Amino acid sequence: MLTQDLMSPPTTALSLRSVTKTYGSGHRPVTALRAVSVEIPTQSFTAVMGPSGSGKSTLLQCAAGLDRPDSGTVVVGGTEISAMRTKALTVFRRDHVGFVFQAYNLLPHLSVEQNVTLPLLLSGHDVDRVWLQHILEAVGLADLTRRMPAELSGGQQQRAAIARALVTRPAAVFADEPTGALDSTTGHQVLELLRQTATELGQTVVMVTHDPVAAGYADRVLFLADGEIVGAMDKPDARRVAEHMTTMGGH
Repeated sequence: MLTQDLMSPPTTALSLRSVTKTYGSGHRPVTALRAVSVEIPTQSFTAVMGPSGSGKSTLLQCAAGLDRPDSGTVVVGGTEISAMRTKALTVFRRDHVGFVFQAYNLLPHLSVEQNVTLPLLLSGHDVDRVWLQHILEAVGLADLTRRMPAELSGGQQQRAAIARALVTRPAAVFADEPTGALDSTTGHQVLELLRQTATELGQTVVMVTHDPVAAGYADRVLFLADGEIVGAMDKPDARRVAEHMTTMGGH
């Protein structure tokens, strides 16, 4: 197993090497990923796009340790996770991986602060109050820490989910259609926050999206088709991304 040198964090936050994933068996198995290899640098914001069924969600799930590849290796923050046993992988995800989903997944009976610090409490780690205050201020919830989820707008709930994803200082934050349930104005605010998460908080963000406007906030866009990476775009903008998606058959 590769281990991270604590004195010098790796410049690559996430590495997939020849990752293949097939679902089903018999006469009609579906190959969701075909020998995908990619490296994501630390402190970057990467968007993953592709037509429906291209393998976007499978790529995110394998990269985040939510699913296991059939072959190939996945290295997160200097640690190879693809061969980990289930219990060790669960602990690793909790301590070193952040998640932001379209559904905010906040616990309704916990306050904002309790929801945000839940990963630390589950792992038995102390709460770094300075870091907690820093991220709560960064996401604009420093004055709402005692509110319950039902007392928040959708955008505020997603901000709380982002803060929860950041509280462990993870090796990578994975976002799956994080603005899918938000109106466009609130969605832009959340995307700006993810942008700041990379540039100002020094985190690594990988986002699956179907929205060219959302992808335009990223440093780089990876394009998938039929389970393979078929292109990449640095310094993307919504127009160029939309044009590229059109040539791929849209979404």
